[in-house]
Amino acid sequence: MPGPADPAAWLTLPDVAERLDLPISKVHQMIRDRELISVRRDGVRRVPADLIANQTVLKHLPGVLNLLVDAGYDDEEAIGWLYAPDPTLPGGNAAAALAGDQAREIKRRAQALGF
Repeated sequence: MPGPADPAAWLTLPDVAERLDLPISKVHQMIRDRELISVRRDGVRRVPADLIANQTVLKHLPGVLNLLVDAGYDDEEAIGWLYAPDPTLPGGNAAAALAGDQAREIKRRAQALGF
């Protein structure tokens, strides 16, 4: 059952590799390069399903992840920030807004966390 700041659905890394049509080693590299984010749930590394759209990672996700890391966020905190309820954003959280037309606003908010 997802918490208030958790995505509704998760993918395991092999599922991500299949969805992106990539070898699993490339998925691991994407996580290391902060093009994608994963956290452990039930002992298994998982990626929020809605960060993968149309067989690609959301276009602006790597930039937002780098801004969050620069602000001192670890992966768990970054997931929490992306999925924290926010009624001022379309979709109700930063992850949903990032998938829409609010990427610039999400990047601005992430950048402001570093100050």
